[in-house]
Amino acid sequence: MSLPAAERAAPATTTSPSEAGLLDRALALLRGRPLVVLTGAGLSTDSGIPDYRGPTSVPRQPMTYQQFVSGPEEQRRYWARSHVGWGRFRAAEPNAGHRALAALDPTLLITQNVDGLHERAGTSSLVALHGRIAEVVCLDCRTVSPRAALHERMSRANPGWVEEHADVEVRPDGDVALEETAGFVVPACEVCGGVLKPHVVFFGENVPKERVQRCYDAVEALADGGAHAGGALLVAGSSLTVMSGLRFVKRAAQRGVPVVIVNRGATRGDPLADVKLEVGCSDFCADLLDRR
Repeated sequence: MSLPAAERAAPATTTSPSEAGLLDRALALLRGRPLVVLTGAGLSTDSGIPDYRGPTSVPRQPMTYQQFVSGPEEQRRYWARSHVGWGRFRAAEPNAGHRALAALDPTLLITQNVDGLHERAGTSSLVALHGRIAEVVCLDCRTVSPRAALHERMSRANPGWVEEHADVEVRPDGDVALEETAGFVVPACEVCGGVLKPHVVFFGENVPKERVQRCYDAVEALADGGAHAGGALLVAGSSLTVMSGLRFVKRAAQRGVPVVIVNRGATRGDPLADVKLEVGCSDFCADLLDRR
């Protein structure tokens, strides 16, 4: 099975015979096996969404959960920037990597991304570890509502805000590099009047236990004696800097499950990988689909 010609990336390119050998080794290791795939921001860069730790990214600490809940000033600062970024963020389309992974149909795709592009590409078995930026949750009554509806409310409450800041740089989590946010009006929950927050896991929050357990179970099923014994773990586009993703690589290595990491730049999982490749994620995933 392969992607339609219009949706495929060019074949993965390498710069040396040794890198070509690593590519062949990685593809051979993954070919024909049950797969669990873990993706990070590097998979979405070809869709125009910047990442935090890629070769061209600018280091930056995103807002933490503790900052967000500290009071109205921080909440206004977050929403004023995110309101500008959301229009551009939601316009991103799945790229060849997303589509290739959907066609590969892994036993489970675990993503650290909140952009929803795997879902839009048609991935059927998915855990969005950090939630989805397209949803909003009330911190008081826990009502979950569409981000698009809040965006419309914010636009009515802050006419001209998006247009005034149209040229500001977009950041990986959907906000923008905007410092002056005074005067921005943040709507409250329509159900109870409470504080609204994007339905994503901020730094300083914990990933819900049921999501973590589902991912552990999928990795365990790849090991000897598991439901998908003989499988492998593919990591695509994650530096594995935070434990939310690294723990699954550690579990795979502990259980003897082969690990392939595809990421431009070093990752915390490199010492545990059977093969580490520094090639484009979209290219690699399209190659894997072709040779599956």
